[in-house]
Amino acid sequence: MRKKLFAYVVSALVAAGIAVVALPPGAAQAHGAMMVPGSRTWLCYKDGRNPNTGAIEPRNAACAAAVAQSGTTSLYNWFAVLRSDGAGRMSGFIPDGQLCSGGTGGPYNFSGFNLARNDWPLTHLTTGASLGVRYNNWAKHPGTFRLYITKDSWSPTRSLAWSDLESTPFDSVTNPPDNGGPGSDDGYYYWNARLPSGKSGRHLIYSVWQRSDSNETFYGCSDVVFDGGNGEVTGVGNGSTQPPPSDPPPSSPPPSGGGACTAMFNTTGSWNGGFQGEVMVHAGDTAISNWTVSWTWPGSQGLAQVWNGTASTTGSLISVKNVNWNGTVAAGKYVTFGLLGSGTAPPSVNNLACTTT
Repeated sequence: MRKKLFAYVVSALVAAGIAVVALPPGAAQAHGAMMVPGSRTWLCYKDGRNPNTGAIEPRNAACAAAVAQSGTTSLYNWFAVLRSDGAGRMSGFIPDGQLCSGGTGGPYNFSGFNLARNDWPLTHLTTGASLGVRYNNWAKHPGTFRLYITKDSWSPTRSLAWSDLESTPFDSVTNPPDNGGPGSDDGYYYWNARLPSGKSGRHLIYSVWQRSDSNETFYGCSDVVFDGGNGEVTGVGNGSTQPPPSDPPPSSPPPSGGGACTAMFNTTGSWNGGFQGEVMVHAGDTAISNWTVSWTWPGSQGLAQVWNGTASTTGSLISVKNVNWNGTVAAGKYVTFGLLGSGTAPPSVNNLACTTT
């Protein structure tokens, strides 16, 4: 499939009279995007790609506007809305109005997918229902997926700002199972997510995939409507309603981890001389209790305060233990603790580890 897609790209470039230059190995590795509920780049790719020639020929008006602004490369690389320096950062890192493109510091121009419109391809869902999420695994990486939902006050005709999203994810999973791939349109990670209750009408699901083996982070916008649907998609291709996937993957087991825990560090705010951070403590395939998270700073940062945890410092090593009420974490779930630090806000920390007793 990778060779087939590359052939499509080459044929389209040649047809346009553009010289094709071979890239060095590994120069443009692809990664993934939400397939269910479909991200703007994924569904616009499905809408616009001519299966016979490989050319991008958008039929959906919003997809056409995005391509007019960002070019067809944005859909040939629908899987690459990423920031190599992201480290899971969100507000304060990506500006308001640029959430769907991951800002402007990625490898490609996805700015057209920030357009405030009400005619993007749409996935129809039921509030409070269980959803079989799929996230393409064009290149496989360990890490954590977080899903956020817009507040009821959000409107699709207004540029998306961080204040439009609920402050905490409604779903999070670390190292979910995968099916097929990599390097194809068909392979994906999969897990079951419980959709937020009490939602109706148009909303947007914002996905953040943070790798645990690097700072690379992927961002995506999926337009949805809570109208009693079961994953049907409208606004793609000839305008007909597309049914939800008919080939369900094997029954989704809990994320792997052997009962151990993993931790993720995220800088949530910064100012001159200080910063605020959050650490997520994830359980694996069994519940955990009495966890400890440790790390070292990448520079001259210092720890000023911790809440929802008890901190100690030994030389350059920071250790935070749970408090009584958050020591037990159910399988596949997580808890968080916050901190204030001094010095320059770090994009990530060194030697981050989680242990249990």
